[in-house]
Amino acid sequence: MREAFGAVFDVEPGYLNTASIGVPPRHVADAVAAAVGRWERGRDTSSTFNEAVETSREAWGRLIGVPATSVACGATVSQFVSLVAQALPAGSKVHLQPGEFTSVTLPFVAAGHEIVSTLDEADLVAVSVVQSADGAIADLEALKASGKPVLLDVSQAAGWMPLSLAWADFVVGVGYKWLMAPKGAAWMAVRPDRMEFLRAPAPNWYSTEENYGTKLLLRSDARRFDLSPTWFAHVGAAVSVPWVASLDLDAVRAHNVNLTDHLLTGLGLAPTGSAIVSVDVPHISGVVSSVRAGRTRFACHLYNTIEDVDRVLKALG
Repeated sequence: MREAFGAVFDVEPGYLNTASIGVPPRHVADAVAAAVGRWERGRDTSSTFNEAVETSREAWGRLIGVPATSVACGATVSQFVSLVAQALPAGSKVHLQPGEFTSVTLPFVAAGHEIVSTLDEADLVAVSVVQSADGAIADLEALKASGKPVLLDVSQAAGWMPLSLAWADFVVGVGYKWLMAPKGAAWMAVRPDRMEFLRAPAPNWYSTEENYGTKLLLRSDARRFDLSPTWFAHVGAAVSVPWVASLDLDAVRAHNVNLTDHLLTGLGLAPTGSAIVSVDVPHISGVVSSVRAGRTRFACHLYNTIEDVDRVLKALG
């Protein structure tokens, strides 16, 4: 058992893999377990989960600095990126970071758009705020100043990095990494003036005003892009995301980065200022990490301690 930032965690020592799967605090896991218990006893209706969906929507918006009316709920990042990719005119030029995660890149490839190497020639820039493979942090001020339409993926940033992204055209992210919710909850923020740019490709009982009939009455705000929610994912997100949003994220960032800096310094490498680092070292027994692009990736979150990092350094001598 560990205590961190006012919560209790049952995570085992040596877990440095939040960039793949975040570990929930006990009160989040308890909320999901209680929901499964209600389901098991037949105590739910289709509206039981509405409050959880709206709570997670509002809290995720708060994390990135936008109102709930600008946030759509879904299941995956690629689903939301595909909405943008399909809305772009045929043959649009999209600038992507080399090594960008496929959930961001492939929807544009599948839509037949041209991938360009420079910002200047792009019709749209799509980039992760923090890169999954190596933790590299995007220059958001330069992107903002460019005047280019921007899609940002905050999957590896929201939860440890303070964010204020109301200026971006589109922002997407998932809940199961740094927000420590079950997999199946994702969100997209759409700037109000870009709402009409997108088409709702999968209208459903959650995104429309009517549950029956053939008249298409989409909701007036970003909920028109909702998918029918994955219930238990939002039960967890309704607890974890507001809790994370209530924390001092500058303190969370300092905690996480101090740990990764300690790791890099111990390996004789320069600190990067990111909660994710990628280094050329072998797999280490007793440490949970991941391999990306042939390098070992470590990710430090608020439940990690210096002892977790020292496990790596001790094993490497």
